[in-house]
Amino acid sequence: MNRKILIVTGDGGESYETLYAVHRFQEEGDTVVIAAPSKRRLNLVMHDFEPGWDTYIERPGYCLVSDLTIDEVVVDDYDAILLLGGRAPEYLRNHAALLEVVREFDRQGKWVFAICHGIQILVTAGLANNRTLTAYEHVRTEIEMGGGRYSTQQAVRDQNIVTAQTWQSHPEFYREVFACLIKAELV
Repeated sequence: MNRKILIVTGDGGESYETLYAVHRFQEEGDTVVIAAPSKRRLNLVMHDFEPGWDTYIERPGYCLVSDLTIDEVVVDDYDAILLLGGRAPEYLRNHAALLEVVREFDRQGKWVFAICHGIQILVTAGLANNRTLTAYEHVRTEIEMGGGRYSTQQAVRDQNIVTAQTWQSHPEFYREVFACLIKAELV
């Protein structure tokens, strides 16, 4: 479709969410640009659930090279932004330039997509207020403290923001993501 999608992650980003997103957008003919705190090879991780554990476990995942730094992002160059999960959002939500980039996407009415812990960036940017979002269940408190409503649905759209719980939500999430992108092209 020849759209340009900005994907944000960093070290500790969820490997499956990252590679699935890159490939899925490329399948549609979109240009994907990976932004991170620095331009280099990123160390991604895999999160999964093991019997006997109270929370998910983490293993080393694939690596991926970022195309540009977050500081180099020009919002006008992109049709949408995707904030991925994993551990990366724990520190990315403290990146002032990223928070401003996310706010600018929202101000311009562009699509803002987030999955799993990526929603932590939305909350820190102040975009949860008066919105219905979903995320990994342990991010619920952050959504609610940010003034948002937590949904247990796999994927949720509220205005120009689409959120999903985890990589297990990919089918529902990407159906909604591409419905939004196609709708925008028809307008």
